[in-house]
Amino acid sequence: MNGRTLIAGIGNVFLGDDGFGVETLRALSAHPLPQGVQAVDFGVRGVHLAYQLLDGYDTVVLVDATARGGAPGTLYLIEVGAGDTGSAPGGGTLDGHDMSPATVLALLDTLCAGTGTAPPGRVLVLGCEPDCVEEGIGLSPPVAAAVPEAVRALLELLADEEPPGPGVHEPARRELRRTP
Repeated sequence: MNGRTLIAGIGNVFLGDDGFGVETLRALSAHPLPQGVQAVDFGVRGVHLAYQLLDGYDTVVLVDATARGGAPGTLYLIEVGAGDTGSAPGGGTLDGHDMSPATVLALLDTLCAGTGTAPPGRVLVLGCEPDCVEEGIGLSPPVAAAVPEAVRALLELLADEEPPGPGVHEPARRELRRTP
């Protein structure tokens, strides 16, 4: 990846597998990152993340538990395209401690419009299919097993220096790993 990059861990460590993004960022911290890459554990501070995204990042990778119907521990790489940010689910009040990536990106659209800044050029979500998001500390075994693979996937993304050429499009979602 070229340019300024933010890797943002999202999640609540008190809700089991929802802590996937936080745990992945903790594991990533053991690795050196290329110049221009910032890795931050935002936890449940979604509003803070939205404001941080105004700082002129070229690429943002949101790391979060992402329920998409796969087996627990399945990793997904999702590229968010223009117009895919949508609005806050249900159109309700924003809760700064319960913000999904879609809600953060919708808030970012509003903040960019109000400040005249541009959103990041590329937004990716590295998600993991959760097994249990009930109250409790610690990841389930399949999600805990996915953390090292998520770190490898992030390091590979950072090592990719050439974006796809014109007319070359990767699928919007790519399954990286499926646990038995």
